[in-house]
Amino acid sequence: MKIAVFHNLPSGGAKRALHNYVDYLSRHDHTVDVFVPSTANEEFLPLEEVSSSLNVFPVGKTLKGSLYSTFKYVSPLIKTISLRDLELTQKEIAETINSKNYDVVFSEQDQFTMAPFFLKYIHHPTVYYCPQPPRNEAILKSLENNDDVNPLKRLVFNQADNKDLKIDAENISYAKNILTNSYFTRESILRVYGLNSYVSYLGIDTSLFRYLEVPEENFVLSVGSCRPSKGYEFIIKSLALIEPDIRPKLVIVSNFSLPEWREYLQKLSIQLDVVLEILELIDDEKLVLLYNQAKLVVYAPYMEPFGLVPLEAMGCGTPVVGVKEGGIRETVIHKKTGLHTERDEVLFAESITRLLTSEMERHKMCKNSINTIEGYWTHDHAGERLSWHLNRVINASDGD
Repeated sequence: MKIAVFHNLPSGGAKRALHNYVDYLSRHDHTVDVFVPSTANEEFLPLEEVSSSLNVFPVGKTLKGSLYSTFKYVSPLIKTISLRDLELTQKEIAETINSKNYDVVFSEQDQFTMAPFFLKYIHHPTVYYCPQPPRNEAILKSLENNDDVNPLKRLVFNQADNKDLKIDAENISYAKNILTNSYFTRESILRVYGLNSYVSYLGIDTSLFRYLEVPEENFVLSVGSCRPSKGYEFIIKSLALIEPDIRPKLVIVSNFSLPEWREYLQKLSIQLDVVLEILELIDDEKLVLLYNQAKLVVYAPYMEPFGLVPLEAMGCGTPVVGVKEGGIRETVIHKKTGLHTERDEVLFAESITRLLTSEMERHKMCKNSINTIEGYWTHDHAGERLSWHLNRVINASDGD
């Protein structure tokens, strides 16, 4: 296949997944050309290293674009980039791809608008990967409005989490072939947009997230941005219910922290006598070591669409105790690779205690987790799934 890839992603899990996809496709003798606006993050896991070519299109800064954006888009999120100028650049990218002989186009989400403007202008058969629609659940709004968060920063924070819904809805209306990461997300896409989608599960790089045979240490690990929706407050309150003589330290690894929320969690942990350490922006090697050293990974985000963290933990042979909502129900196998619980602090604490006090059960889950990942959730398994969908779209377009 000759494939054009578009993205305007920041660093993080989505970029890691895209890097894995491009690497897989290139290794299997497909031509993969990547096209990005200059706003895309190409420092984190650069695609130039795994693709046939990387083509960067500069996003201009025009007065007309700034005025147009101010009155049409009304988005305080972007201070240095005009959405109008961003749209013009994505139109230019689409027209460049349209002028070339590609079999299929693979488009990722946009860090500013969710569904990218690019979808409006691309004419080749295109697959759009939508990891989640806008998340406006009442529980998330109530969490982000916590009194411990500075109101002004909360406004900016909420704006970053809730992109302009009209832009997103308009752009995704041009998507004819949508892939997503879980059946939970597929249902959300149908509910929010009224659009059909197909599930193409992600995978992890098992050469990185692997079992290291290092001694366990007395801590539990949680990974994700330090914000209310990740459920760390719930985890701290749950750990406080565990007997002090076996209560583990909580280590949080974060790629982003809302300062007020971080301070609140630190104060809460002191009040409840839970030892807490928050690490930020550590490298992959350190993260993998922590996954291996932790007795458990604890996972309690609110309505997380998929979540790579449980898979990364399982790849390292570490059992997961998680709240059974969102995508975790499709990855962690209850009583085999971890435990599911209700969002109840007592039940969550009991599940953690059960595994902390049973080395034999943890060891059994360790083996099961590694086997489960190797059997279905690897980088190559995910690449095979994506390839099938790309071919499906190409074949469907040939029949038109």
